[in-house]
Amino acid sequence: MVVSLQLGSLIAPAYACGCGAMVVDRNSRMTVDRETSAVGWDGSTEQIVMQLTVRGDAPEAAWIMPVPHRATVELGDAAVFSELETLTAPVRETRHYFWPRSGDWPFGGPDNTSGDAAAPSAAAPVGVVGRERLGPFDVARLTATDPTALEGWLTDNGFDLPDRLSTALRPYVEKKWEYVAIRLAPQEKGGPLLGRLDPLRLRFASDELVYPMRLSRLATTPQSLGLYVLADHRMEPRGTIGGQRPEVTYAGRVDTGGDSGEYPALGALTGGKPVFVTALSQSFPRPELIDGDHELRAAAADTPYRTTYYRDELLTVGPFPAWVLSLLGGAVVVVVAVLLVLRA
Repeated sequence: MVVSLQLGSLIAPAYACGCGAMVVDRNSRMTVDRETSAVGWDGSTEQIVMQLTVRGDAPEAAWIMPVPHRATVELGDAAVFSELETLTAPVRETRHYFWPRSGDWPFGGPDNTSGDAAAPSAAAPVGVVGRERLGPFDVARLTATDPTALEGWLTDNGFDLPDRLSTALRPYVEKKWEYVAIRLAPQEKGGPLLGRLDPLRLRFASDELVYPMRLSRLATTPQSLGLYVLADHRMEPRGTIGGQRPEVTYAGRVDTGGDSGEYPALGALTGGKPVFVTALSQSFPRPELIDGDHELRAAAADTPYRTTYYRDELLTVGPFPAWVLSLLGGAVVVVVAVLLVLRA
C-alpha cells in the first residue's frame, strides 16, 4: 500500500487544480485555497482520496480528473488527512552551546535567535460509463478518444471547455486514459461554493504509482506540492517533472494498526499493516514547465529522517552561564596551585 498527500492552490481563471482541472462559468470566479489528496497503491490498484477547500462566487463548478483505467467513486474519510498531518509534523528541540555568542552577556542582552532545519478508449468520442449522486457531488465517469469531445458533456452541464484545457488533455487521450468528471454544487441551492467540501475516493487499476500532475501546467501562479507516501519502503519521485528538486521532510516506519489505535483512518486505508512513511515537498515556480506526471519508486535505502526545528540556548548552571563558572573554577585552581607552590 502506498499513500501520498498533495496540497496545492489555484486562483481562477487558471484551470489547473493539482491532479485535476476545475472549470467554472466564464462569469464566475473560484479560488481553491487548499487541495488535499491521499493516494494509495498496492501494486495493482490505485486509490485517491481528495478534499477541496474553495471560495468565490461560482454557484457550481466541474472538476475533471484523468485516470489510466475505469474508476469507481465514493465518499472518502476526512480523518485520513488530519492523521497524516499529525503523524509527519516537525519536532522542536533545544540545542545548548557553551561559549557566549553575539547577544549573550557580556556582548549584549538575551539570545532570542533560533535556527530552523529546512526541512480510455471507447467506440464513441465520449461515453458515460456511470453516473451517481454522492453528497453534494454529481459524479460522471467518462471515456473519451478526443479531448474536445468532453465539450459535449460540459456544455450539457452548463460549462465551456477552455481551449488550453483541451490541449493539455491530449496526452491522456493518446494513452487511452479515462476521466472522472464531477459536477460540484453547494449544499444550499442557489448559494456559492464555499468552504471545505466532502472528500471523494477514487479507485482504479494501475500497474504503477502515478500521480497526474500534467494539468497543473495551466496554472498562472507558482504551485506547491506535498506528498506523504506510505509504502513498504522509503519512496521517491523518478524526476522533477519541471519543478524544483523534491525535498524529504519526513521518513520513518509507522505501525498504523497498533494496539493504541492512534491512526484508525490510516489503518483502514492501509489494511492496518506497518508502513514506511515518506513526506516530500516540491515547488513549481514556473508551472508552465511541468512536462509529465509524478511516478514514484522505492528509494535505495530506508534511511529515517524527520524535520526538526532547533532553538539554540546558552548552557547554564542554575542562573549562571556555564562558561563563567568554568572560568571561575579554573581561576580557583590556578590560585590554589600557586599557593601550594609558594608554601612548598
